Amino acid sequence: MQESNKSGSRLGRFIETAVAGERVRAFVPPPLPPEPPIELSHLLSRLSSAERALGRLDGVSLLLPNKELFLYMYVRKEAVLSSQIEGTQSTLSDLLRFETDAVAGAPLDDVREVSNYVDAMMYGLDRMEKLPISLRLIREMHGRLLNSGRGAAQNPGEFRTSQNWIGGTRPGNAMFVPPPPNEVMSCLGDWERFVHANMPGIPPLIKAGLLHVQFETIHPFLDGNGRLGRLLITLFLCAEGVLRQPLLYLSLYFKTHRADYYRLLQEVRERGAWEPWLEFFLDGIAETANQAFDTANRIANLLAADRERILAEADRTASVLQVHDLMRTRPFLTAAVAVEQTALTMPTVNAALGQLQSLGLVNEITGRKRGRVFAYSAYLDILSDGAGG
Repeated sequence: MQESNKSGSRLGRFIETAVAGERVRAFVPPPLPPEPPIELSHLLSRLSSAERALGRLDGVSLLLPNKELFLYMYVRKEAVLSSQIEGTQSTLSDLLRFETDAVAGAPLDDVREVSNYVDAMMYGLDRMEKLPISLRLIREMHGRLLNSGRGAAQNPGEFRTSQNWIGGTRPGNAMFVPPPPNEVMSCLGDWERFVHANMPGIPPLIKAGLLHVQFETIHPFLDGNGRLGRLLITLFLCAEGVLRQPLLYLSLYFKTHRADYYRLLQEVRERGAWEPWLEFFLDGIAETANQAFDTANRIANLLAADRERILAEADRTASVLQVHDLMRTRPFLTAAVAVEQTALTMPTVNAALGQLQSLGLVNEITGRKRGRVFAYSAYLDILSDGAGG
């Protein structure tokens, strides 16, 4: 194994190593923070915009009658988008139908991968109450992320002990070759130390941007690095107290600007160009937070308007409202599930679903007489914006 250094402490080093019978140059990044330090003066206006947008988003609980509901759905939308970046074909509707056992959509492995992402995310958020962001937490989350589906054979919950690569059909034509396996734990140790380092000169949003690139560059697992790396952005901002609720997810922004995202990551590795990446990252935070705020507003307005229509026009408003409330977390609903969840009788549930249908608030989507599935379509349309139908 032959080692070569480039001059300049932002640039890292390359190690020549053999992979699958080919000689390749694997990159080992320098520890964070970058030296020379980040030029914050050029980033201040973007940083201010991002912080303002996050502040508005963090106040979203004042708008929503049930912020847990918004979180429940937003987490699922993020899971779909993050998995789509990795090539799954499932949509938000597919995931929600899968969770309701309603009707089949995308291939089962695709939906299971997205469902695992939801599980890993919620596990990480709960676990952070007792365990800080750490290599241990990351391994535990990764184990859940790859619990089943196509990644189950890729050592879930274990840092890699073999060489991987990004882009290309083999190591020799790869776009990027991450650190060799014998360097991974050293790089991760430096990464974990930076997570917990007290650095008042580096604002949390800047630190989140640095940590994300470094994690993607180390690429410490055989599979699932991208999904976990995107998830860690939000976990870190929650851990730092920047967000009270984990409502910021950048996957739609990264998916929309995919070419720029990969180009800027590579420019950090090749040239130490941290500032252009951070400009892109801060713009993404501001845009994403503003979109989430608008989505929360639209959901709050829809739920309030539909509730008013039920109160004004429905018979037996109490049972209809109960079923309507249930559809906020189960926008695909069967009568059997509604009976189980509400303790209402089957005739009462069927009557309530019939009323919601006659008011135009829900649609029956199977056309069957038995095992019918009702969809809260207007609500799904808002949620699915950007994440497929």
